Amino acid sequence: MLQCEQCEYATQVEPGRFVFRCNPFTNIKEEACLLKWQLLKIDTMVQAYQETIQMYQRLAPLQEKMFRQIEREVEDMGEADSWKKGMDESDEEDPSETP
Repeated sequence: MLQCEQCEYATQVEPGRFVFRCNPFTNIKEEACLLKWQLLKIDTMVQAYQETIQMYQRLAPLQEKMFRQIEREVEDMGEADSWKKGMDESDEEDPSETP
């Protein structure tokens, strides 16, 4: 079985780190290469997912502050527009009672 270090599609960039230029649709040399390629892709997906989760964790406090601020602004808008709804029943005067 051909090892990745010996393959012409693998290049060592630094000690212990390789760059693979193999493509499963065109230039896979052995069956084991496909399995290794799948493992590498899965690992890449997991790393991207973990980075996304870390970013969401960093954004969570900011989102909470934004939601609280928006809630305050909506409440303030509701209070500011309350005059458009009319007076309260207790504040209404009966027009027949006016002199």
